[in-house]
Amino acid sequence: MKKSRRKFMSQLGALGASTGLLGLTPSKAKAETPKSNPEKFTLSIFQTTDVHCQIHAHDELFWENGEKVFRKTGGYSHLKTFVDEERKKSEHSFLIDTGDMFQGSELSVKTTGEAMLPILNSIGYDLYLPGNWEVIYYKKTMQHLLGSLTAPKVCANMYHDLGEGKRGELIFPPYHIWTVNGVKIGFLGYTDHLVPIRQSPNYSKGILYSKPEENLAHYVDVLRNQEKCAFVAIVAHLGLSQQIHLANIPACEGVDYILGGDTHERVRKPIQAKYAKVVEPGAFGSFVGKLELTIENGKVVNDSYELMEVDAEKYPASPTMTKVVSQYEGPYLENIQKVVGYSTIPLYRYFVIENTIDTMILDAISWQIPDVDIVLSNGFRFCPPRSTPDQTGNIPITNGFIFDMLPVNSQIRTGQVTGEQISEWLERELNNVFAADASKRFGGWVIKFKGMEVEFNAFGEEGKRVQSALVHGQPLDHDRVYKICACERDGDPDDMLCRFKGVKETENTPFTLHEAMRSYLGANSPVTPIPPKSAVALDAPATLLTQVTGVDYQFR
Repeated sequence: MKKSRRKFMSQLGALGASTGLLGLTPSKAKAETPKSNPEKFTLSIFQTTDVHCQIHAHDELFWENGEKVFRKTGGYSHLKTFVDEERKKSEHSFLIDTGDMFQGSELSVKTTGEAMLPILNSIGYDLYLPGNWEVIYYKKTMQHLLGSLTAPKVCANMYHDLGEGKRGELIFPPYHIWTVNGVKIGFLGYTDHLVPIRQSPNYSKGILYSKPEENLAHYVDVLRNQEKCAFVAIVAHLGLSQQIHLANIPACEGVDYILGGDTHERVRKPIQAKYAKVVEPGAFGSFVGKLELTIENGKVVNDSYELMEVDAEKYPASPTMTKVVSQYEGPYLENIQKVVGYSTIPLYRYFVIENTIDTMILDAISWQIPDVDIVLSNGFRFCPPRSTPDQTGNIPITNGFIFDMLPVNSQIRTGQVTGEQISEWLERELNNVFAADASKRFGGWVIKFKGMEVEFNAFGEEGKRVQSALVHGQPLDHDRVYKICACERDGDPDDMLCRFKGVKETENTPFTLHEAMRSYLGANSPVTPIPPKSAVALDAPATLLTQVTGVDYQFR
C-alpha cells in the first residue's frame, strides 16, 4: 500500500503540473460579463451533495409504483458531461457541492482523500460546504483537502478550538457572494453541529461547532442590509428534518432557500416552510438540483426548481474526466475490483428500518463473533446499491464495495450491558430518528441489530415507543446482563459502544469489520441477506423511505 501511495502522489503532482487541474479556477464563480439584457435575465444554481467519492456510474434505487427499480446513474465522468451541457444552456450559472466529498470509497481511504482533488477541481465547482464526514481524516487533513479545492468554501459554524471550550476564529468564511449584472446572490454556509456526536470524537478534535441559529440572523442581516443581496440561500449539511426546522424559526427570516444535504433525500418539489423553501438533491452523484431565478430590475421575480437525474446512458462519460479518474485510480484498481463474494439479491441501504446491506454486515459480524447475545451496527445511509449480476448470475461483491459499505475499518468490540440499559438505549435511538420535534432528530436511520426482535411505534410517544423486545425469543430481562458486539469508534471512552454508554468489560476482538466481511463472504457465498424483520414498526411500513413527516414530500 505504501508503494502504491508513493506512486499515486508522484502522479498527483505530475498530472496537476501538466494539466493545470489542481490550479483550475472556475470562471463561473466571478462576476460575469452580461450575455443579454442586464435588466432582465435568468440565473441557474446547480447543486450536488453527498457524492461520497462514488467516481463511477453505479446502480441506483428508485421507488416507482410501490416497487424497487434500478438504473445506472452518477459517476464523475458522467456528471462532468451533465454539468458542461447544462451550463451551456444557462444564461448565468453557479455550481455548488454541499458536503461529504472525501469519504465513502476505497480510493479515497487509500489516498487520504487526495485522489478526489483533481476530480473535484476539474468539474468546475464554484463553492463548497464541508459536510459531516469531511473530518474523517482529522482537522489538519480536512483543512489541507478543502484548501486544495480551487473554489471558495463557506461555513459559519465551525471554529478553531483554543482549548477549554474557547472558540477561536471561524475556520472558513461564513458566506460568499455571487454577482451578476450588479445583482448579488448570497450563500451562507452551515454544517451539522452534532459532528462530535455523530462521528468518532477524535475526527473533529480541534474544532468547535455552534448551532446555526446562534448567528444566522446576524449573517442574514449582513447579506440583506449591508451587502444588499437580492437573494439569500443557506447552503446546508444538516439533514432534511433539521433544515425544515431551521426554515421554520424566526432566525431564518430573510432567507429564500435552503440548499441542503446530509440525509440523501430527493426533494423534487421545494418544501415551503414558514420562512424559506427547502430542497435536497439526493446522493452519490445520481442527481443534480437546479434552481433557476428570474431577475428583473435587480429583483428576483420568480424561482423554479428541478431535481435532475444524471442518467449514465443519457450523459456519456467525459473523455477528459475519464482520463483523470483512470490516472488516479490506476494504482489501486486491481484490489478495488477484486471479487470477494456474491449476493443472490440486490444490496441497498435506503429504507429507514432494515436493508439488505446492513443485514449482510450483521450476519458477517455474528458469524465472526458467535459468542454474543446481540450484534449492533449503526444506521448509516452511505453506499450506493448493487444489483447487477455478473456471468455467474449472482451480484459480485468487491473489495471496493466493502469500502463503500464500511469506509471506516473499525475494530470489532464486545462488552456487557443490562436489559434495562438496552431498553433505555433503544428509546433514545428511536427518538433520534423519529422525534416529533424535528430539531431533536439527527443523522442516521434506525440502529441495526441481530439477536434481538423489537416492535415499536415509530411515531409514538417519546420514551414509550418500544412495545416489545425479545432476545433470542425471550423477553428482554431488565436485570439480566447481555453480551453485545459492535464497532469501536475513534475517541470514544472505554465504556461506550455504538453510542451506548456505561458498557462494562469492553474488549476489542482481533477482527476488524473488513476482515469479518471478507471471511464471512469467503466461507458463505453466495449469500442471501433478506432483512429478518428484527425491527418492526407497528405504525409504519417496512418500506419507509424517509423520517420526514408533516410536509408535502415523498422519497422516490
